[in-house]
Amino acid sequence: MTATFIDGNKIAEDIKAEVAADVARLKERGIRPGLTVILVGDDPASSSYVNMKARTCERLGIASRKLTIPAGVQTEELVDAVRGLNEDDAVDGILIQLPLPKHVNKHRVLESVDPAKDVDGFHSSNLGSLLLGHETLTACTPSGVMELLKRSGVALEGANAVVLGRSDDVGKPQAVLLMHANATVTICHSKTKRLADVTRQADVIVAAIGRAAMVTRDHVKPGAVVIDVGTNKVSDRATVERLFGNDEARWNDFQRRGYIWVGDVDERSVKEVASMLTPVPGGVGPMTIAMLMKNTLKAARMRRGIG
Repeated sequence: MTATFIDGNKIAEDIKAEVAADVARLKERGIRPGLTVILVGDDPASSSYVNMKARTCERLGIASRKLTIPAGVQTEELVDAVRGLNEDDAVDGILIQLPLPKHVNKHRVLESVDPAKDVDGFHSSNLGSLLLGHETLTACTPSGVMELLKRSGVALEGANAVVLGRSDDVGKPQAVLLMHANATVTICHSKTKRLADVTRQADVIVAAIGRAAMVTRDHVKPGAVVIDVGTNKVSDRATVERLFGNDEARWNDFQRRGYIWVGDVDERSVKEVASMLTPVPGGVGPMTIAMLMKNTLKAARMRRGIG
């Protein structure tokens, strides 16, 4: 068996097209959804992500604004800036670009966002609503995984699903979403004993544990669906060779940039036993921005009572 790769790029583009069409319909009613991203400091990677989000907003007709704040900002100053956006009716979505400087209380800042504008789905109010099964704004990456599964025809009802990782932004909400889809869910983490024995029972594995190529074919039941959320930067030649052999595309990337992105799944071995697998890059990654756009649209509709 050789796994079918799930094309996250294509599915993300499909979702963006749907969002753009709905945004256009709202504009006919005089409504333009708006997203504001707060960027603290001048980290190049964070700036690049923010610019990518802005370009996507522009493509889809969503109003976009970037609020750049010096890296030396104190927590309460940042909270005050967020409160100003909470009160701005032109802003439907507020996103705090992470990571924040270490001296800033991240939890305090994230909790200061109006839950109705929390398009990242990180506010405790939204996480609580998710747990209770209420309509709410849900974290973008777990929501994107659910869209990948749905649009790839993966049956979740009654399936055994294993989530590797228990982070607040991916692992925990992912488990709840799978449970709401009537899967039987197990959460594994760094303290789980006999991990491979657990994962080999899974019909669906979502790997979000943050360790490069940790999930091997020995962890996967033949025919399982494997979703790789991991993004690990690998700059060691020996590791690239061990993971990808003579894969020309991978080596071209490595030669051009000096590193490659690797998921939590050992793609070369797992693709021989899984039925479906998301690649890294090109799997879950593109879905995160697509779901951010969808959440911004959803926030705009919910705030105005539009079904």
